[in-house]
Amino acid sequence: FREEIAKFLTDYARAAKALNPDHITVMNGCCAVFTTLSTILCDPGDGYLIPAPYYGGINSKTWLYGGIQPVHVPLFSEVTDEESHPFQLTAEKLEDALQRAKKQGIRVRALILINPHNPLGDIYPAQLLKECLEFAHRYELHVIMDEIYMLSVYDDTTFTSVLSLDCLPDPERTHFMWGFSKDFGMSGIRVAVLYTRNHEIQKAVNQLAVFHSCPGPVQHVLSQFLRDRDWLDNVFFPTNKKRLKEAQNILVDGLADVGIPVLKSSGGLYVWADFRKFLRSQTFEAELELWQKFLDKKLLISPGKAFYCYEPGWFRLVFSDSVDKIYLCIQRLEQMLRSRAAEPGANNASSSADTLCNPEKDSSGKPSSTPGEDVSQLKNILVY
Repeated sequence: FREEIAKFLTDYARAAKALNPDHITVMNGCCAVFTTLSTILCDPGDGYLIPAPYYGGINSKTWLYGGIQPVHVPLFSEVTDEESHPFQLTAEKLEDALQRAKKQGIRVRALILINPHNPLGDIYPAQLLKECLEFAHRYELHVIMDEIYMLSVYDDTTFTSVLSLDCLPDPERTHFMWGFSKDFGMSGIRVAVLYTRNHEIQKAVNQLAVFHSCPGPVQHVLSQFLRDRDWLDNVFFPTNKKRLKEAQNILVDGLADVGIPVLKSSGGLYVWADFRKFLRSQTFEAELELWQKFLDKKLLISPGKAFYCYEPGWFRLVFSDSVDKIYLCIQRLEQMLRSRAAEPGANNASSSADTLCNPEKDSSGKPSSTPGEDVSQLKNILVY
């Protein structure tokens, strides 16, 4: 199975050179990879840098075995003179977050990057990816590259896998992960891959991997999938990308008709939508209140708080479903927002959310109202 994985990733990640199957560890999902890697790379109480918003499930996985804490790199929707688009990551923001962590006495051991990003759908340009790797090398940080949406990219956008880079600044501290659940639509088939050239780390991972193994029959079936390149290249991937793009267009156009803008994206199975003008107030309490309204109308839409977003009012909507269900979602959204606008006190909603683009900060340089301060309200929010 590892030989087939190595051949597949060499081709589809456009690897700079053929991957070595001996550097591959197979586990039952990327969550298992996060859990084992964080335990091995860090001591309890250590931290890892991660741009926020991000997939919130990472927190529990990195805490499970090793007690590792996230160090947020806050990203905002406001575009500054140095940026070209909202929620843009820069090496300078990584630097600022690292220095804040040092002042707080947190030893940072790693940097986690999700590319394509979840929930933003952003794809890191090759130059930014290199700058992030150089930054990590400068401070001897391990880099965990989560590329689970690697093949769910459309719009003819160029995706740069870390495996495709000719010369990594620190190959011994660069670790790649990918799984079948997103790109192959196999969320229930728990199979993920860790590729690392660090022998000592892989040796340690393998000691824990025994608790996260994949059944042999599953590996056998997936090997057949990976061998059928004619079907992958001429049927599955073209059809999948075409359907994803069509579904995204339907959802984005429908949201626009309702007055909801979205962040431009070319990867992943979702859009990052701006509902800030529909909040009663620009607070996370108001965001959760709106989220509950969605649930009441049978709309399972994930709020920004579940992704540790620093601005209330952003929601992630998944579009990898049938066209009929997307239209139904838009219909229910429109009905719900209309009825909400007719409720007493609706005029109290903020007409502009610009103040949330640059929130008041405390003495540490951290926004004074962060989404991570009270996670108790998140316990019933399911994020996939």
